[in-house]
Amino acid sequence: MLTSFFKRGAVAAVALAGLTTAAFAQMELKIMAPAAPGGGWDGTARSMQQALTAAGIAKSVQVTNVTGAGGTIGLAQLIGAKGDGHQLMVNGFVMVGAILLNKSPVNLTQVTPIARLTAEAEVIVVPADSPLKTAKDLAERLKADPAKVTWAGGSAGGTDHILAALFAQAVGADAKKINYIPFSGGGEALAAMLGGRVTAGISGYGEFEGQIKAGKLRVLAVSSAKRLANAPDAPTLKEQGIDLELLNWRSVVAPPGLSADQTKALVDATDKMVKSKEWQEILKARGWDDAYLAGAAFEGFLKEEIARVSKVMTEVGLVK
Repeated sequence: MLTSFFKRGAVAAVALAGLTTAAFAQMELKIMAPAAPGGGWDGTARSMQQALTAAGIAKSVQVTNVTGAGGTIGLAQLIGAKGDGHQLMVNGFVMVGAILLNKSPVNLTQVTPIARLTAEAEVIVVPADSPLKTAKDLAERLKADPAKVTWAGGSAGGTDHILAALFAQAVGADAKKINYIPFSGGGEALAAMLGGRVTAGISGYGEFEGQIKAGKLRVLAVSSAKRLANAPDAPTLKEQGIDLELLNWRSVVAPPGLSADQTKALVDATDKMVKSKEWQEILKARGWDDAYLAGAAFEGFLKEEIARVSKVMTEVGLVK
């Protein structure tokens, strides 16, 4: 009798596990990329779509693009989808600055944090014929006269701009006096550097990789804690005595007002995705670093990043 009871219990447990897996695979998701097709957020959203469906984690995944204002228009739409447990939005470091710069009426404290997914180190580069050989050389010139050091990078208030400001602070220069020139794309910034119109440039390593390998640009430093696997000769800022680390991370968040079960389902789906071979293959193919951080840990990280970005943007006069 007792043996029969245990057998029935084991059968029930197996059936329940199968039911959970089946229900999980029936999940239908919508992922918003709050930017135009072709960019980093769009690439992340479509990579998630590929991994979630290929690994059998979700039945279907629809990707939509909502452009404008550094992603804050998409953020407003996500917040308006309160209680929708099938909706996700890709975002990242750039959105933190865009919210402040655009004086957005919505912000990331209003969403449900799910997970940080990837991270990319920034590189500080100079033309190959520049007299600046190290990050310390750049620091000395910056301390002598911040206005005479021109920086090329992406949009104002973005990752590149914030790294330039943090670099100035870290070496004891006046961050409010940095001469940062924003460019709409990496190609324009590259042309400015190769044309000798700026002192240094900042971007993700992949943006300048071709010119670095061709010997047209020289890396002064990378902003990661360790040297990059694909750029082992490039020293970190910390190696050169500059106490600074910055990663351009990307994450995924959900609407506000989710139940604990809805939140758990989205965190579990993301967790299964990042551990899948399909996602690991995508990371390798795209050269993305795995920076997975989920749930409460990601929520704490996000709060710290919001505070850090707000502080530096205020100190450099971008936000009053």
